[in-house]
Amino acid sequence: MDPVNPLDAGHVGAYIGKSVTIKGELSGSENLVLDGEVEGSIHLDGHSLTIGQNGRVRAQVKAKDIVVQGRVDGNIQAGDRLDLRKSAMITGDILAQRIAVEDGAFLKGKIETTKEARPEPRQSAAGAGASAVTTTAAGPVAAVPVAERKQ
Repeated sequence: MDPVNPLDAGHVGAYIGKSVTIKGELSGSENLVLDGEVEGSIHLDGHSLTIGQNGRVRAQVKAKDIVVQGRVDGNIQAGDRLDLRKSAMITGDILAQRIAVEDGAFLKGKIETTKEARPEPRQSAAGAGASAVTTTAAGPVAAVPVAERKQ
């Protein structure tokens, strides 16, 4: 796979160059290509993050889709897909629905995959009794009959 080009149509959003260093929380509501350094946390819920070959991250990372070509020291949480390219160096735990690892990528940590959260099928009005179900990325966590729910 080729090195990331921040001008590609698939990477429309913000670009942080290799001479930029950020300490603290980095968050946004658009896709981000990072070739600089970040220390702290990165939160791009619902958007993609690409850490380029020059990217150096010492942070907790959370985004929908993540591509790593550089170095990450910290835990990574991808809402959908994590792609570790051959130049990637990861030290930390990974949580993602899908993961792809190219030959040559380095990973020291734990990988945990999750299933996509799917809504429970609804019962018809003629059904035996409706239930309220709370669903997380790990699946249903509680089912409480609506009639017994305390106010």
